[in-house]
Amino acid sequence: MKEFNYTITDPQGIHARPAGILVKEAAKYQSSITIEKDGKTGDAKRIFAVMGLGVRSGQTIRITVDGSDENEAAAAVEEFLKANL
Repeated sequence: MKEFNYTITDPQGIHARPAGILVKEAAKYQSSITIEKDGKTGDAKRIFAVMGLGVRSGQTIRITVDGSDENEAAAAVEEFLKANL
């Protein structure tokens, strides 16, 4: 299992467009990918789960990746977050 924290820097937080792209990126991998904020968790492969967390700029999220391709999945998600959020 891989875990890392990321602080959102986008002024709008996690909004619809990057959330949709994040879901598509997460769906490329077989591993389970979850996002946690303030004790609430959501499946990174489901748009409503990601949007439902209501992550705003400056808030820190924890990403957990667990599965057969967790190393590649964690690296790809972290790279996506750094580039887009």
